[in-house]
Amino acid sequence: MNVNFPYQFDGRGRTADPLADYIRQMVEQVLFTSPGERVNLPDFGSGLLQLPFAPNSVELAAATQFSVQGALQKWLSNYVKVQSVVASADDAVLTVTVTYTPLSTDVTEVQTFVYGSTAQ
Repeated sequence: MNVNFPYQFDGRGRTADPLADYIRQMVEQVLFTSPGERVNLPDFGSGLLQLPFAPNSVELAAATQFSVQGALQKWLSNYVKVQSVVASADDAVLTVTVTYTPLSTDVTEVQTFVYGSTAQ
């Protein structure tokens, strides 16, 4: 494990793990990169940023769940084991929750991303 300088603590009061932050950033990068955006990796990304422009529905939520989980497994399988991806559509709000376990630890991480607005 690499130790940051100056020495830092995480939100749990434990020694900060820069690998955990790195993995969170990689998950975010896969989610928010559109396929075709990277020159040498044209199929990198999940296409999640296209979803706010698509009509929201149960089918969209299922397709989102499938594409996000597939992208994470394809690009981050050396770093994480994807436990689940849950996508739900509720009126104008699309919520995607990613649960994964870094291969270097046994700590389950959960990240939630919300798109849309309930304001009319």
